[in-house]
Amino acid sequence: MSIMHSRGYQMIETKILTPTGMMGYGFPIEDFKSGLELKPDVIVVDSGSIDSGPYKLGSGATTCPVSAYEVELNILVSASVDHNIPLMISSAGGAGTNDQVDLFYEIVHRILGEKGSTVKVAKIYSEIKKSVVDKALTDGDVTPCGNYIPDLTTADVDRCENIVAQMGHEPFIDALNKGAGIIIAGRAYDPAPLAAFCIWKGHDAGLAWHMGKIMECGGLCATPSCQSIFGVIRNDHFDLVPLNENSKCTETSVAAHTLYEKSHPYLLPGPGGTADLSKCIFKSIDEKVVRVSGSQFIPAPMTVKLEGASNVGFRSITIAGVRDKNVINALAEIEIMCNMYILQNFPLLKDKFKIKFHQYGRNAVLEEKEFSVIEPHEICVIVEVLADDQNTANQICSKARIALLHAPYTGRKATSGNVAFIFSPLEIPLGGTYEFNIYHIMHNVFSSDLFQVEVV
Repeated sequence: MSIMHSRGYQMIETKILTPTGMMGYGFPIEDFKSGLELKPDVIVVDSGSIDSGPYKLGSGATTCPVSAYEVELNILVSASVDHNIPLMISSAGGAGTNDQVDLFYEIVHRILGEKGSTVKVAKIYSEIKKSVVDKALTDGDVTPCGNYIPDLTTADVDRCENIVAQMGHEPFIDALNKGAGIIIAGRAYDPAPLAAFCIWKGHDAGLAWHMGKIMECGGLCATPSCQSIFGVIRNDHFDLVPLNENSKCTETSVAAHTLYEKSHPYLLPGPGGTADLSKCIFKSIDEKVVRVSGSQFIPAPMTVKLEGASNVGFRSITIAGVRDKNVINALAEIEIMCNMYILQNFPLLKDKFKIKFHQYGRNAVLEEKEFSVIEPHEICVIVEVLADDQNTANQICSKARIALLHAPYTGRKATSGNVAFIFSPLEIPLGGTYEFNIYHIMHNVFSSDLFQVEVV
């Protein structure tokens, strides 16, 4: 919406509703309805993250159960159609693979059919062919995304199950220009869909990217945090309104969330440039609403972040509780004996498996960096086995469990009963195990060359 200001310039105002920070996590329907009553210009929701590791990208599994997506898409698509509000979804399914985009499309297609509605639906694909990455690698256009990431090799690329690139705002604007009422995008830079809609409407890029960075997490910037949030962007500022009646935005809560998941206190690099937030002003305008101004955007040559996952084997675990002090003191010794016992039983598997005792209650999280010296009175031991196939992982895990239960450790007084196994079956197969072997930046790229926009 545009308003002619009394000073003569045109005031542009755009309203955005974000029902949740992660599709599939759920949101209060009453809060969502409150947001609809404020007449948003668009509904934007993110669906992806790498926070839970590479398994989703490598295996193709979705972050949340498909049934959870079906419930929420029913609500969102119905609201989009009934109120004539565009709906934008990014990083479909969690990893944003092409198959996950198609999965969301099939759900949306079914819902529209049940409603008897016709809408232009855009599918934006983000998977990248290995040949494209190999060429960029040959041209010297791939660099690590972080100080501790090794250089990429063609062998890394070849091992990948799936490779996706994080799209910026351009593919979303392409879809909007093609008349899409619903957009289902593959892997995207989290703030991109919201920033894209605001930029498409003519708003300042700095404000748009900053607003997208905060709102993509839903009401996490509120205190107490909530699911749904409403934003209004104008020429020189944006306002944030949590939709839960018990939540409010404060200057501190919004400024603090600006620091969320960032490597620099006020620079937020992304595809095509950096949001500079060093001159931001956060100001409460009432008991619930915070106004943000001063955000700037510094353009840069287009880059995209690549994410690729490869299979490194199959995993099985067993979980045991230990409260015997002698066993707790001897766990390092037992782990060594466990490896010896396994090699006695499987001599041909030397160097073909990995086994690790995770001692929760003593250094499992920080390991050698742990600074606490408090001796635990009980420990949860998770025995992890990694092997080339699931059957081997299960067999080795079984032998490891036996060793943990019966190993002749120093100070042993009983031949069994020293540990308590929590679950049955005792060995728990976890299936394929994956690692991020591509976490890199690709330079000298054009968005239109990488991301296919298909409008149905």
